[in-house]
This record gives sequence, C-alpha cells and structure tokens, in this order.
Amino acid sequence: MTQGLKRFHVGDRLSEMAVFNNTVYLAGQVADDLTQDIQGQTVQVLAMIDKLLIEAGTDKAHILMAQIFLADLADFEGMNAVWDDWVAWGDAPPRATVQAALAKPGYRIEIVVTAAIVVGA
Repeated sequence: MTQGLKRFHVGDRLSEMAVFNNTVYLAGQVADDLTQDIQGQTVQVLAMIDKLLIEAGTDKAHILMAQIFLADLADFEGMNAVWDDWVAWGDAPPRATVQAALAKPGYRIEIVVTAAIVVGA
C-alpha cells in the first residue's frame, strides 16, 4: 500500500472509495433497486455518495468533479430533477453527463465523484 493511501470497502475487483492527499475518489455508484425509474435510482445513488463522502470526512459541498453515465439520454431531465434538489445552490460541481452502456441491463445511472477533504475547516 502506498503511504497515505487508504482504501474503503475493498473487494476482489474494486474498492468503493480511496482517499489520498485529502482527495476522495469514489468508484462508480449504481442503484441497488433496479426496479426503480431514473428518479428512484438517482435518489439511491446520491444517497450512497452522501454516505461514502461522510465516511471519508467530507460532503457533497466539496465535490470537485462528477461524471454521470446514463443508459438512456431520455432520462436526462428526470435525473436532473433529482440532482437539482440534491445540490445546494452555489455548490454545483463541474459535471459531465454522457450516455453509456452500463454493466447490468437494469442500471439506468452510474455516478463517479471526486471530492476534497478540507483540513481544518
């Protein structure tokens, strides 16, 4: 292990999160309940992001970059409705949203986040 590097929820294939030099790197987060529509899956994914960021000692106000992958761009507006309620005014991070073939047929959304840990804040 590299000095200062800490991995969280390490599995055989990936870690859910890594922290290095006060920067948090999340793996792509996907919904658990794939029966949900885009809004339901987005709520689940953002809740997981919140949980992981808090575990790392930061929060969504310190997101440096978000990458959003949608299985279908027709879900863009539905995802944005949930995203807009989640992001506090003035804290919207740089973001990219693209259409992508996701790992499982039921996945409608996957979000990757990089965030800062502000020391002494």
